[in-house]
This record gives sequence, structure tokens and C-alpha cells, in this order.
Amino acid sequence: MTQSQVLILQHVPWEKPGRILDGLDDLGLSYQIMNVAKEKKPEFPDFDEVAGVVLMGGPMGALDYDKYPGLKAEAKLTRAAVSVGKPVLGVCLGHQIIATALGAKLKSGDAPEIGFAPIKRVDKHDFFSMWNKTVDVLHWHNDVVTLPEGAQPLARSEKTKNQAFRFGSALGLQFHLEVTPTLLEEWLDEPGMVKDLKAAGGSKSKLREAYVECNPQLQPLADQVFSGFAARCNSYAQSLQG
Repeated sequence: MTQSQVLILQHVPWEKPGRILDGLDDLGLSYQIMNVAKEKKPEFPDFDEVAGVVLMGGPMGALDYDKYPGLKAEAKLTRAAVSVGKPVLGVCLGHQIIATALGAKLKSGDAPEIGFAPIKRVDKHDFFSMWNKTVDVLHWHNDVVTLPEGAQPLARSEKTKNQAFRFGSALGLQFHLEVTPTLLEEWLDEPGMVKDLKAAGGSKSKLREAYVECNPQLQPLADQVFSGFAARCNSYAQSLQG
């Protein structure tokens, strides 16, 4: 049997998995990175050999199927994965793809949420057991999603009610825990990202300073979240081989 792997779906070159790969590498899990956003009928790996799915961010809307037909295939893949308990992780756009695939509504936010700002843990739950009640994280989005019916809300911010949620085997994060120092610099070299940052009243220097200040708290949080996801993928992979 072919070795199972984690499927990572990127939507633009600069929105990379970053720290998500650390958790997979620690457990020796293999992964494949694809960008199928513009493909009408993308050829995914054999579903039975996929141990987990990661949906990354991107500037497009989660329902922009006309321009990016591959997003519809990603939504279908998400529903299939959740239906059999296959681990799914979505970041920013990926979070919105999971939510809308499960019946949530997508809408534009009142204003872009870009830069470091606090999110608040919703209720008590063990999924992010090491969180304080609030923690400053990196935001970079305009669209927002409602909570899918039956989902567990995990975090919110002042501007965005659904900052993180869990639905069965899926975890959605509206914010960016995956960004490493190197990846941040790639973002700040990307004209579209810088344009958004400036439009939201930010600057490269302020964002770099905020990153340096917040990163000591974010690194262990990212390690916990992404190693937890990797562990679930590993368990699923072992169940496939059982």
C-alpha cells in the first residue's frame, strides 16, 4: 500500500504552511503541497491514502468559484474528510472554506483586520489548553464567516465573532499562527500584502516590531496546535494501515 500523506492546499505562493510543517516533520509524516485553485477538476491524491488535509490562506474569497473553480473541489473534499473523521486544518481562507463547506455564511468584514491584536478564548475547552484568556495573534483578513451549525466556537476577537472553531475532525483558524520570521518577510515583499497592510493603517516596521514582541508567546501556542493536528493525522494514518 502507498504510504499515506497529508495533503496541503496552497492558494498563492507566499501563503505557505510555515510552522504547520514542523509538527508533521516531527512525526515523520509525508505531505504533498498542491495549488488547485484555478483547476475545474483537480486530481487529488487517492482519498483513502490522505491522512489529513490542510487548507491555507489566500486573497480570494472562499466562494469565488467562477474565477477559482478549484475552491469548490476543496469544499467537497472538506465535507468528505469531515464525514469520515479525517483531520482537516484551515487557516484564514482555509478556515472560511471549511466553514462555508459546512453551511456557514460568508460576508465582508466591517473593515480589514490586519496586524497583531488580541483574540479571546470562548468558554473553557481543552483544545487550546495553554492559552491565557486572551492572546495577541497575527490577523490578515477582510472576509468573515458565521459559525457552522453544530460547531464548537473556540475564539473570537473584537471585530470577528468566529476566530476559531472546531467541527468534528476539522479545525478552523481565522488568524495566522503558521507565520515564521522568514515567512513574514516573504509577505512583506509581496506588493498585494503590503498594499493591504498600508490600507489598514499599518506599516512594515510596526508589524516587524509587533512580531518580535508577540512571537515568544505565539511559538509555543503554534507548536501545541500544529503538533496536535499532526498527532491526529498520524493516528488516522495508522488506522488506514490497520
